[in-house]
Amino acid sequence: MSKIFDATLRPAIMAAAANERIKESSQRLPVTRRVVERFVPGETESDVLAAIAASLRDGLSVTIDHLGEDTTDEAQAASTVEAYLSLLQSMSVATTTMPGQLEVSLKLTALGQTLPRHGRKIAEENAHTICTAARNAGVLVTVDAEDHRTVEERLDIVGSLRREFDDLGTVLQAYLRRTEDDCRDAAANGARIRLCKGAYAEPATVAFADRTQIDEAYLRCLRILFKGNGYPMVASHDPMIIGAAGELATEFHRLPDSWEHQMLYGIRADEQRRLAADGRRVRVYIPYGTEWYGYFVRRLAEKPANLRFFLRSLVPDRG
Repeated sequence: MSKIFDATLRPAIMAAAANERIKESSQRLPVTRRVVERFVPGETESDVLAAIAASLRDGLSVTIDHLGEDTTDEAQAASTVEAYLSLLQSMSVATTTMPGQLEVSLKLTALGQTLPRHGRKIAEENAHTICTAARNAGVLVTVDAEDHRTVEERLDIVGSLRREFDDLGTVLQAYLRRTEDDCRDAAANGARIRLCKGAYAEPATVAFADRTQIDEAYLRCLRILFKGNGYPMVASHDPMIIGAAGELATEFHRLPDSWEHQMLYGIRADEQRRLAADGRRVRVYIPYGTEWYGYFVRRLAEKPANLRFFLRSLVPDRG
């Protein structure tokens, strides 16, 4: 089933993500919106604040993503900045029990990176504004990964910002062939790194496609990060990866506050709470906003179980 999913269904789902007609039609379907609620708590700031409060009550840390990737002008990028500044103001009064429990996640494309003129400069300035506000609010920041074409510039921008904000984190995707080298650089520099498997459709020239190869690459990268001087963030729901992370923490004498698990909102919530109760730091990635379609489609493309959940929801309940 996994091979069929990877070879046939995943490419079809990712193609749908880029099709504007399918996007517009899907966003109007009530059933799509009902299923989206599993992965996205809502479109407004009040929706995500309620999700934050619930996660904190469960002993979890959080990272919040204001959804939006296809920024087409500076005004749209500025609107994203304003949404983050408002969110950070609200998060600053949240009751937490330990430092570092609150975080926001940024996409540089949402901040203007791909704008035709001065895109990098605009995105870096906008990220700097958010990082400044986050520091004042006592909230961490991590810069999200996107497709492989943005990696080099993203890492360069993050490196520049870390000169002032040394706790700024970023994301590396294990399925990219370059990521082991990027992990070595990050581990040597003491960076906060969220390691995930990868969620974008990438060509074989830059990324592994086979699940076994991706898992093996993830474990190699994880070992590099745990052995290094940085702060590994293990972004995976895979029981094998979760188990390996615990073993590496023991092998390299990692204290509980020197690394963490990360999982997505709505996926394996019981496991999130179990790990937290066991003394692990667990951070749940909570997205919100009106631009939920791309995020939702990537969740469907990640694994067959998510797609099965969606398909079951299309069948009317006759009970």
